Amino acid sequence: MSRRETILNAWNHAWGDGNVSAFGQLLTPDYIRRSKSGNDDYASLRKTIEATHTAFPDLVCEILHFLEDGDTAAIHWQTKGTHQGEFMDVPATGRSVTITGASFLRFEGDKLAEEWVVSDPRELLAALGIWHLGAGNA
Repeated sequence: MSRRETILNAWNHAWGDGNVSAFGQLLTPDYIRRSKSGNDDYASLRKTIEATHTAFPDLVCEILHFLEDGDTAAIHWQTKGTHQGEFMDVPATGRSVTITGASFLRFEGDKLAEEWVVSDPRELLAALGIWHLGAGNA
């Protein structure tokens, strides 16, 4: 299986199906995930995926674009689901949510060592109806 196939398979199983062990097998022991909210290790990522699937049990993740160059890769992704459980202290709204973002990956051999996630959390807040995107909220 190529690196691309391995990444897409693990990504879809973890984010799409909630099977986080598939993603864990791809990571180095010192894997770190960087985002606007800070740095996370695999244990934190696992909790995030589990909480996301609890709140959005019908979650579907789609990889829109995938680029690879040497020991780096870029993924443009889209996630859809229905908010059916508490998430980030927000009770279930029943709203359909679509979030897009990108992840930039650095590998050590065949293992993912570092990930930078770029997404706008206001997109989720707007979809949940608790933040309105517009000129006054930039």
